[in-house]
Amino acid sequence: MKVLRMAAVVGAVMTAAAVHAQAPEKVVRVGVLNDQSGPYADMGGPGSVVAAHLAVEDSGLLSKGWKIEVVSADHQNKADIGSNIARQWFDTERVDVITDVTNSAVALAVNQLAFEKNKAMLASGPATSDLTGKACTPNTVHWTHDTWAFANGTGKAIVKTGGDTWFFLTADYAFGLAIERDTEVVVLANGGKVLGRVRHPLNTADFSSFLLQAQSSKAKVIGLANSGNDTTNSIKQAAEFGIVAGGQNLAGLLIYLTDVHSIGLRIAQGLLLESPFYWDMNEETRAFSKRFEQQIRGVKPTMVQAGVYASILHYLKAVEQVGTAADGAKVVAAMKAMPTNDPLFGKGHIRVDGRKLHPMHLFEVKKPAESKGPWDYYKLRATVPAEEAFRPLNEGGCRLVQN
Repeated sequence: MKVLRMAAVVGAVMTAAAVHAQAPEKVVRVGVLNDQSGPYADMGGPGSVVAAHLAVEDSGLLSKGWKIEVVSADHQNKADIGSNIARQWFDTERVDVITDVTNSAVALAVNQLAFEKNKAMLASGPATSDLTGKACTPNTVHWTHDTWAFANGTGKAIVKTGGDTWFFLTADYAFGLAIERDTEVVVLANGGKVLGRVRHPLNTADFSSFLLQAQSSKAKVIGLANSGNDTTNSIKQAAEFGIVAGGQNLAGLLIYLTDVHSIGLRIAQGLLLESPFYWDMNEETRAFSKRFEQQIRGVKPTMVQAGVYASILHYLKAVEQVGTAADGAKVVAAMKAMPTNDPLFGKGHIRVDGRKLHPMHLFEVKKPAESKGPWDYYKLRATVPAEEAFRPLNEGGCRLVQN
């Protein structure tokens, strides 16, 4: 009898252990992978880590017994370093989702790795439209912006208002090549011409030779197919060369709030730019921005940092619905099945190709006399509806789209 009772106890313990083992673990590990110290650190960097923590705080999951951890790393804008970090996170540190991933070349590499490991990637910082085109996977959501949206927003607006001859000054890597490609298509489709192009290395300090080539082309528009410090440096040096004063216009195809802050309104005034987010859009964006700037040097959030917050918030809703973060593709499928609604981007949805849809806004940089204070830089010119802001679903070449 004693042996039978012991066997029953052991059996009960083993059954309880089996049930416990089968229960989904209520743990989520979020990895913020971006440029923490280089040319893209201001647009994402440490601010994206702050945004991730705010999303975790606002998700409500902590009060429901979930344990959510946020880790971060600097990929130094190198695809091999980014891939190695992501692989270590996935294989040994049990990271479930990687977010931000500013730098398109890094993002394309991590995108494939997340698919192979069945993890999730929430792309907020990279702009290449290939993430929802030929490189699409069921494990990635592209949240904030992309090269197609900028080309068809800013690029089309400039051509329509007389800027019909272009010269491209392009960062020689995945993002720069993609936005040049997408913008050239728009320029040509709207009756414009491309007179030439020049490629520069990432994180260039001296743009003089590139700007002289652009100046000598006599193009009405010099398209800056770069971003971050490369954009601010090229705009500042163009002012020194008197390019705008000489009758040519600069088109910043990807301008961030922090770029305008660095350039200053005296030089940046009149620039047209496109963004799905601006800190001063409404009460909700202002409330978030106030919380954000209390934690990171008194600066306002960029659209990339806003995208990190909103995408993680929606991701965690999907994780709660699924019950676990273990199956990346299943969580992303749940994200696509639910309409999106957050305080920074409003209502929207995620298409089958992973493209998050929301309106894009065309802004003009204010003149110094129009600004009421620090970070008051934009005035709204137009809003492009969500369904028009991004590439049509059947034109991207995504293998997830059934024709």
